[in-house]
Amino acid sequence: MLYLRRLFSQELSPAAQTDFLGCLQQAPLLLTNGFAGSHALESLSWLHNLAPCFPLRGDQIHVIHEPQHFYDTLIQRIAKAKKRIVLASLYLGTGQLESAFVQTLRHSLQSESSLRLNVLLDFTRGTRGDLNSKSMLMPLVREFKEQVQLSLYHTPDLRGMTKRLAPPRWNELLGLQHMKVYLFDDAVIISGANLSNDYFTNRQDRYILIEDKPLADFYAQLIGRVQEFSLAVSPDASEGLHPNWRILPYEGTKQEFIQLARKRISDFVQETYKRQSQVRDLQTGADTWVFPLLEMGQIGIHHDSVVTKRLLSSCIAGSRLKLATGYFNLTQEYMDTITHECLAQCSILMAHPNANGFQGAKGPAGGIPAAYTLIAKSFYESLVRRKQNHRVNFFEYEKPGWTYHAKGLWYYLPEARLPNLTLIGSSNFGERSVNRDLETQVCLVTTNTDLSQRLQAEADRLYDLSQTAEREIVRRAVPRWVQAVVRIFRNFF
Repeated sequence: MLYLRRLFSQELSPAAQTDFLGCLQQAPLLLTNGFAGSHALESLSWLHNLAPCFPLRGDQIHVIHEPQHFYDTLIQRIAKAKKRIVLASLYLGTGQLESAFVQTLRHSLQSESSLRLNVLLDFTRGTRGDLNSKSMLMPLVREFKEQVQLSLYHTPDLRGMTKRLAPPRWNELLGLQHMKVYLFDDAVIISGANLSNDYFTNRQDRYILIEDKPLADFYAQLIGRVQEFSLAVSPDASEGLHPNWRILPYEGTKQEFIQLARKRISDFVQETYKRQSQVRDLQTGADTWVFPLLEMGQIGIHHDSVVTKRLLSSCIAGSRLKLATGYFNLTQEYMDTITHECLAQCSILMAHPNANGFQGAKGPAGGIPAAYTLIAKSFYESLVRRKQNHRVNFFEYEKPGWTYHAKGLWYYLPEARLPNLTLIGSSNFGERSVNRDLETQVCLVTTNTDLSQRLQAEADRLYDLSQTAEREIVRRAVPRWVQAVVRIFRNFF
């Protein structure tokens, strides 16, 4: 419990996090009540010290592969929901599929008077343009009133003159609600996909459906806590304070808002950790363990990044690591850890420029694919200088007509043919993920062979559509203006 308190302490600076991890490495491993006595997983047992643990069976977890299957699953689960639907995303699109999505929500709310719908989106992204996420959902807010709660998270960094003058799109650079959680009764989908047409048709992401009431309760309560310090949307379309909150994110003292918001989240996670530790002591028959991880740099919570860094640094000799990101902008700390501390053979998968969602965009956004190439090139060249390039390989995903948005990690212990661990969620492992956006992902550890095979099949489907990229990255031209912009604005994308 002390470890978790320190992770969520407002005084834990990045330097202090490094010191803390060094101390933690000296602590005895929590082998008792850990991974069901599995000796193969003893090197991962430190996870029990750093996050709440939800013991499960592998057959409670379903791996979704394709965008269309993701959309179909959302529609099917909405139609069957009886008690609650909780949706947390960056935004909801405005096309035909999204309209059908909203109509399915309406039908379920009409059919089940006890059904409650909670939706958390980002304020800046969700109100961009005249037809937007908010306007798509307003009919439900007006029609069902007490059954529906729509919340828009507003970063505390957007205030004053910046809030008044920053135009749409540009105001999104300061920070977003980026969690992707889709919950239906006692099942929850953890993903990196948003609720819009591309993510339902031809933008590749990852999606895992977990059927477990305690985990669903955790995420329902987490989203509820974030909704408390977000803007509540009323039937008249006005935005105001949640009944449990007293300070707007863009008025008053920024630090007061941050402190209150951080306390709401940290208290909740610590309470969950304590409760789940007691449950784990009594749990039998589990072969899979899920650890929810949070990253909310805007309000001073660095949890997921600490666990991710520890995972990277603790990879043992003979192990393998596959890391995927839609946007290659790993933090300097992650890149240094992979270079100097990680002992695994690493395969890094990212979008080819042709599969980058920003390819062909108007204005400065059109240079973003080249910016990611530049960052990858710089990292590869640093690996060469440090004679570590033999251990780290780069791959680029390209599928005609598709864009690539999948992110996460698969970890294989020495001599393991199948993954023993995966990270999946909204984090791109980049500067924004750590410092600017609200993120969540789960760390899933398993000894279930069938689940491991399904996770391997997921990774294979992504890597089979990729090509080795070191030579292309080095040769690819990057405009000079992009080079200048990256130096200054790297932590904004």
